[in-house]
Amino acid sequence: MNKIILVDGTGLIYRGFYSIPPYLKSPEGILTNAVYGFTMILLSIIETQKPDCMVVAFDRKEKTFRHEAYAEYKATRTKAPDELFAQIPMVKEVVAACDIPQFEVAGFEADDIIATLARRLENENPRPEVLIATGDFDEFQLANDGTSILYPTKGFRGADIFTPALIKEKYGINPNQIPDYKGLAGDSSDNIKGVRGIGDKTAVALLNEFGTLEGIYENIEKITGAKRTKLETDKDSAFYSRELATLRYDVPVDFKLSDCRVATADSEKLRELFKRLGFHSLLRRGEDAFAKQDEEKEENDFDSLFEDSKKSVGGINAGTKATQQKTTSDEQASLF
Repeated sequence: MNKIILVDGTGLIYRGFYSIPPYLKSPEGILTNAVYGFTMILLSIIETQKPDCMVVAFDRKEKTFRHEAYAEYKATRTKAPDELFAQIPMVKEVVAACDIPQFEVAGFEADDIIATLARRLENENPRPEVLIATGDFDEFQLANDGTSILYPTKGFRGADIFTPALIKEKYGINPNQIPDYKGLAGDSSDNIKGVRGIGDKTAVALLNEFGTLEGIYENIEKITGAKRTKLETDKDSAFYSRELATLRYDVPVDFKLSDCRVATADSEKLRELFKRLGFHSLLRRGEDAFAKQDEEKEENDFDSLFEDSKKSVGGINAGTKATQQKTTSDEQASLF
């Protein structure tokens, strides 16, 4: 059975940017911490999972259909710094040099692209094994018998593979109940309101008893007290919040599984790009990952990171030494 990995590229850019200290620069002095973090994650996925096929999806800067439907969608989020956005073209250069197809579609989020591709892959014969590499809980709703979530815990090599059974065990609900859960409990990160006064535990309990929002409201007479009042008051909000939280499966993408094979990358192109970015420690690693060599890698990713930073900026000054010391093992482990 073929294995395909659908990568949430936007999510991994953010993870790289906030996980790696902001003094890693190219020889030309351009900040590259997000690019380096993303590249390490991408290579780790290839090294550990050995996929046959791979796709990377990105958000676009335009507003999506959710913003058009709900002006307050994600309105409470702090805008990402310009230093992050400036690195996105370089990340896409890395993906292109690795000869991995990348998709972005105006009006949709990367999550929706991944949902669409995962649904299409269910109809492939034979159906491939699908892994979705993401740190975004929204995409957990896509898990099913043939699709699992590759989710960071304590470093990428310690990432959990979340099957539907594991999601149920850890969160108390099935993957297909996640939109209903957000319809009840809301999602503060996306500014989705849900039902005021209904928290995580109550939402899970209601869904375990009644299954869906429809089941809850069809049996509202069985619910008493303040809980019933809250549900009745915010019924419209519950269904609207679920709609916002539900990923789309109809994104117009020109996708063929045969075009997504993980092949040997253009080593010369990759080498030149890594040299231009100052990623000296990743030169051999990139070649090895795409050659699918099985030998154990002995290098420590963060030792390599600081080696690269010394080469690119001539050492770490007193101020950045403090930053380095604050990079605890838990923070290091957050690198997917």
